[in-house]
Amino acid sequence: MALRHWLQLSLTDGIGPILTRRLIASAGSAEAACRADAALLRSIEGIGSAKASTIAAALRKSVERVDEEIDRAGNAGARIICSDDDEYPPLLREIPDPPSVLYVRGAIEPRDLNGLGIVGSRKCSYYGREQAERFAALLAGAGFTVVSGGARGVDSSAHRGALSHPSGRTIAALGCGIDVVYPPENAQLFAQIAERGALVSEFPMGSEPARENFPRRNRLISGMSRGVLIVEADQRSGALITARQAYDDQGRPVFALPGRVDNPLSAGPHQLIRDGATLTTRLEDILDGLGPLPQSVGEPAVFESIAKDVKTVETPPSPIEVTDQQKLILVKMGDDESSVDRIIEETGLGAQIVLQELTHLSLKGLIQRTSGQVYLRRRRGNRE
Repeated sequence: MALRHWLQLSLTDGIGPILTRRLIASAGSAEAACRADAALLRSIEGIGSAKASTIAAALRKSVERVDEEIDRAGNAGARIICSDDDEYPPLLREIPDPPSVLYVRGAIEPRDLNGLGIVGSRKCSYYGREQAERFAALLAGAGFTVVSGGARGVDSSAHRGALSHPSGRTIAALGCGIDVVYPPENAQLFAQIAERGALVSEFPMGSEPARENFPRRNRLISGMSRGVLIVEADQRSGALITARQAYDDQGRPVFALPGRVDNPLSAGPHQLIRDGATLTTRLEDILDGLGPLPQSVGEPAVFESIAKDVKTVETPPSPIEVTDQQKLILVKMGDDESSVDRIIEETGLGAQIVLQELTHLSLKGLIQRTSGQVYLRRRRGNRE
């Protein structure tokens, strides 16, 4: 029932996310807000006397659209969620102006709590596409959900990079209705994203990709992400809007990929680096910049036994899942600092597997990198 009220408010002309929440706070609930009269609306900061009567009439009119909107979403293979729903992205709730409702194709999962945004120019160079795909694949391999905007150029490359990993997930935040394919050449990509992640939009069904939609869309990318990586952007790019929203409005770290000094598309990342963004050339730069990450909500607490002759690893103080390979690495590391080469030699695992599992263990807070390619197990009381 709550969804219907949130949806009615989102469909009401004249009130956006911020005014909606002010109205709900004054009325006491979303249901009461939908019944607001002009007198209550006049008391809301940002509405006042001039808009109160118009918005009151719009509220009465928007209720007629609710059933049609739900049906249209269902016919497009999508559903609508509101901020009262468990599926609503937790990080998005924390921003100053979260959308009242989200239209979703696909599924938002608990592990998406560790999302990382990748954005950049639509007219990126080969280098930009290559690096967007590379970082997205690395992040997907490290357990991150890659979040981007579904646009041409860097965005599309980031989505494809995440999907290139067997277990990769990606979310595309759209600047149009969930039933509108924009850009049209991404129809197949969007279908893949819906299978391996989600397409999300806050815009009503049938909304065309108007220019003013994209700054609003950008805050969803950063809002669902723990940090944002900027790959190629000129000084007027929307990617810089995303970076500013991430850092200034949402308190999320910004990472920037350096480029050729004679490429105009390097101007944006270079400016961000001068302003304090983390210069990023490898996955570890992002991991270090984010710091310890929480486990996904609802992740099972299962410790698999390995071989009978392997010593028992000290159980972490909070439920964390580890695989057999990760447990073997922890055992072989012991209590002393261990180089990657030593871990490879002690475990007999391939170099690529060891590097990947070390990344996972770092994310889980079970080890820390002390310098270069040297790692140390965290003990009880030594986990940040």
